[in-house]
Amino acid sequence: MALLSLFSTQWRHRRLALAGAGLLVLGIGGAVVWAQIEGDRGIAPVASTGDFEVTGIDVNTTGKDAEDARATGWRTATRLAWQKLWTQRGPGGAAPALDDGTLSGMVSAIAVEHEDIGPHRYIARLGLVFDRARAAGYLGLQGGGVRSAPLLVVPLLYQGGVASVFETRTPWQKAWADFHTGESVIDYVRPAGGGADGLLINAGQVGRRSRNWWRTILDQYGAEDVVIPIARLERQWPGGPIKGTFTARHGPDNQFLGSFELTADSEDKLPAMLTDAVRRIDAIYAQALAAGQLNPDPSLNSGPQIDAKLIAALVDKLPPPQGGARASGPAAATPGAATAAGTVIQVQFASPDAGAVDAAQAALRAVPGVVSANTSSLALGGVSVMRVAYAGEIETLAAGLRAQGWKVTQGAGALSIRR
Repeated sequence: MALLSLFSTQWRHRRLALAGAGLLVLGIGGAVVWAQIEGDRGIAPVASTGDFEVTGIDVNTTGKDAEDARATGWRTATRLAWQKLWTQRGPGGAAPALDDGTLSGMVSAIAVEHEDIGPHRYIARLGLVFDRARAAGYLGLQGGGVRSAPLLVVPLLYQGGVASVFETRTPWQKAWADFHTGESVIDYVRPAGGGADGLLINAGQVGRRSRNWWRTILDQYGAEDVVIPIARLERQWPGGPIKGTFTARHGPDNQFLGSFELTADSEDKLPAMLTDAVRRIDAIYAQALAAGQLNPDPSLNSGPQIDAKLIAALVDKLPPPQGGARASGPAAATPGAATAAGTVIQVQFASPDAGAVDAAQAALRAVPGVVSANTSSLALGGVSVMRVAYAGEIETLAAGLRAQGWKVTQGAGALSIRR
C-alpha cells in the first residue's frame, strides 16, 4: 500500500512537470507570434495642418485669484510666442505691436506642457499654435513655397545594440509622430507603425537595394522616395547623460546628407533632445531640397518602354497557343480586351519573402511582350497579386512562364504561378 501511494505521488509530480513544460512551449510559441504581429505598437502622427507652432514659452504671473492669474499668464504667453514666431518666420526687424484681441484671434490652440496654479500665482510652460491663414499676412508668407515629392519616413533607432523602426514603440518614432510637418517644405509620409508596418518597414529594409522591392513598399504608402533619419543613443551610465548621434539619409541607396551630435543630461531630458534633433534633421532635408539633392530616384519609377512594332514582332515569334492558330501582325498584339498598354492580367504568386517578390517580377518582365508588371497587393508569407500589362493573349503569357519552369494555372483573365 505504501509503495502504491509513493508511485501515485511520483506520477502526479511527473504529470505536473509535463503539463508545465507544455504550457512553457505554448507560451514561447505565443510570444513569437505576439512579438512579430501584435503587441503595443503604433503611434499615430499628429495632424499636419501647416499652422505655426511655438513651444517652450515660460510664464510666471499673478492675479486677484487663480483664474485671473491664469488668464494673465496666457495673454503674456501669446505676446511672447508672437515675438518668438516673428524671430523665426518674420522678414526681420522688430515684431509689429499687435493688440491682445488680434493676437488671440490668430491663436488656434494652447498646449499646456507644465503648469502650477496657486491662489494668486500661475507658473507654466506653454505651447501655442498660430493659424497659418491669419498669421501669414503679418509674417509676409502669403506666397507659400515649393514642397518636395511625398517621401516615406523610416525613423531608424540604434540603442542598446539593437536596431528598430516600428517593431516596438520608441522615443525616436514618437518624436517624428509629434513633429508638425505642415511647417516643413518636405512632404513627409509617416506610417503609424501598427499593423503590417513593422513587417514591411524594418531595420533590414534600409540595407536593401532592390528597386522592385522598394517600389512595392512605396506604393503601399503613396510615396515617391524615402528618407531615413537615424538616431544612435549611447547612455554613459544608468541615470546619466545620453549622447545622441543623428544622421539624415535619403533614397534606396542610403545616401548621406548630414550628421550632428546632441547630449541630454538625463533620461527626462531625452524627449526634448529628440524633438530638437527632428527639427535639425528637417532643416538638413530642406537644404538638400533647395540644392536639388532630394529629387526622387529615377530608378524607382523606371518601367520598360517598348515600341508597339517591336511588341508585335516579338509576339509573332512566339509559338501558337494550344487549341488554335494565332493571327499574326499588330492585330495579335492587341486583341479585343486589350488596351494601348496591352492586356491587363492578374497574376497570383506565393510570396514568402522579399526575394520571392523580386523573382516573380523578374520572371514576368523577362517574357517577351510584357509591358509592365507591378505588385498591386502584397502579402508577405501568403499570396500576393501582380498586375501585368501584356501585349498578347493570356495563353501566350502562360506558355512563356511555363518555358521558364513555372507551374501555371489559368483562369478568367488571371494566372496563378508557383515553382
